[in-house]
Amino acid sequence: MNEKKLINGLRKGKAKAYRYLFSEYYDWLCNYIFNLCNDRSLAEDIVQNALIGLWEKRKSVLITTSLKSYLFKTCHNQFLQHIRSQKLQFDTLDRLRWDVIAEAALEDDLYDFKMERLNQLIEQLPPRCKEIFIQNKLEKKKYKEIALDMGISVKTVENQMSKALHFLRANATGFML
Repeated sequence: MNEKKLINGLRKGKAKAYRYLFSEYYDWLCNYIFNLCNDRSLAEDIVQNALIGLWEKRKSVLITTSLKSYLFKTCHNQFLQHIRSQKLQFDTLDRLRWDVIAEAALEDDLYDFKMERLNQLIEQLPPRCKEIFIQNKLEKKKYKEIALDMGISVKTVENQMSKALHFLRANATGFML
């Protein structure tokens, strides 16, 4: 089938002309795009979209070069559009990634500030109260162990912990314990 006849058949909506065009150019176009992107599935999608676009615009399409050149140029442009859309998606993902990193850094700074403030408050506790609090909260000892180590009653450990927690809560503005 010659090109003029094929283009006229397409303009008139003849499925036979479209099938011929598809069978004649599809593999060439796929190989061309595959060489650009090295992704067979993507190449097939791009070529199919280009050929569907040609069918949908068949009545208004103006082909001034050879049909083969027109199809290759159309597929090439579709490929470039795909690359641009991927770049936009990448830029958006990159921006989100940096937002998350910045937020995490801010949270780390806030955590560091809270820990520094908590350490300052712990330093203000009376010596025995401070020692019991550190053994319980930082060394993860149970009240019974602390009582045995210090030679005091479990009730004394409970009272000292209550005193420490009350002091810390009362003085810990801006963060929770």
